[in-house]
Amino acid sequence: MKVLVEVANKEISNYIGFCDALLLGLENFSVLNSATFSLAEIREIINKYPRIEIFVKMDKNIFNKEIDEVRHVLLELEQMSICGVFFYDLAILELKQELSLSLDLVWSQTHMITNTRTCDYYFHQGVRYALLSKEITLDEIVEISKESSISTIVEVVSLPSVGYSRRKLVHNYYEDLGENGSSTLSVLEKITNKKYLVKEENNGTGFLLDEVLNGTSVVSSLYHVGVDYVLFREEGVSSFLELIRDTKQYIKEGCSDASYVEKYKKLGDSTGFFFKKTIYRVKK
Repeated sequence: MKVLVEVANKEISNYIGFCDALLLGLENFSVLNSATFSLAEIREIINKYPRIEIFVKMDKNIFNKEIDEVRHVLLELEQMSICGVFFYDLAILELKQELSLSLDLVWSQTHMITNTRTCDYYFHQGVRYALLSKEITLDEIVEISKESSISTIVEVVSLPSVGYSRRKLVHNYYEDLGENGSSTLSVLEKITNKKYLVKEENNGTGFLLDEVLNGTSVVSSLYHVGVDYVLFREEGVSSFLELIRDTKQYIKEGCSDASYVEKYKKLGDSTGFFFKKTIYRVKK
């Protein structure tokens, strides 16, 4: 199992030696990034650091007018030593098939990747990896990893995204008030009493839970079931380089160091849905 990091800045040298792979947001074609990279910058990083794996994030909705540019981007990425492209819009999968590309894809449709059958369907369509939904339990992750043909990636530490809108919601909010404001809001959801970050960017508006998902306690289980990558997103996480360095060492030693989990209890007690089932009931 390898450590995959979504970077929060362009100082790539900071991450070298701390993790196995990097996830880079492609400018204009990815969402909720602290940093984005052009094709030229990605090519330069690959040439400069050939021993680290590079994944590229292209997880925005694609519009008809962008298809030709996406086709060009995929052909460019095909010529690089890319380990995989994270995609949301099925246009990217269709273009891979149309162009007969060997480029590996990562199915990254947020809340939809929840079961073995759909994972196997996408695998047989030419998708190599799946970033499993954050809304399923550890037991369900284990089941998919054991039974599906697809290679699995699990997000374990992050400020979890909970939704994304193409609309400029923060701008509209301030415009409605007749005020000027920043592109980020902090809001309190009254039913759960949880805080959320609302971030507007060029491609739309994202919603993040303002609470670190701490999945360090499940890394051992993921390792033993054969998950391919554990994903760490840097934004909002303190002592991040130390965390990924320790995680890489923990995995290298077969997840046998009990002090690792104890040490990273400091990230908080939010374990998301790893140990919590989602149950739908009809309201009477």
